[in-house]
Amino acid sequence: MTRLISTGRDTLSYRDRGATARQPLPAGYNHLRHRTRIGRGREVFEAAGVAVTTFHAHRASGMRVRAGSGAVRAGDRVEVGIGLGPLRITAPCRIIWTAYEPTRVGFAYGTLTGHPESGEESFLVDLDPDGTVWFTVTAFSRPASWYTRLAGPVVPFLQLNYARLLGRRLRRLAVAA
Repeated sequence: MTRLISTGRDTLSYRDRGATARQPLPAGYNHLRHRTRIGRGREVFEAAGVAVTTFHAHRASGMRVRAGSGAVRAGDRVEVGIGLGPLRITAPCRIIWTAYEPTRVGFAYGTLTGHPESGEESFLVDLDPDGTVWFTVTAFSRPASWYTRLAGPVVPFLQLNYARLLGRRLRRLAVAA
């Protein structure tokens, strides 16, 4: 079951809370949907689900993540960072919804005020009836800072490349487990 919660004390920087759990994605944003085949079988599915919901896959992809210990829960505050030294960008987010189901595991986070983008991104691992395990990143976002506005079309390109990298890292983590 997907669990959707209120935002808590931090302010989301967009209105369409929970939209990554529904289709279609809201208008007025850049949209991203990238699907990667991870492998086959229940063991791969479970390993991939743990790697996603504990941010192990994000960290293995080069992100610095500050989050609570254990698996994500709706309402958790998360900070994702990329870059080095003074060029590091820290992006505050709130876990909007989670899915811990027999054939679907993952979550979405939404951007909080201070994030360079405005929108939501979900990370889901699915187990198909034939045993195929898939990882899907779905996002909608638009610039929320001067430097992401200045970067223009480069940001969606970087987001897609990050989704691809995350899928490759997750495949390695899940199959090696």
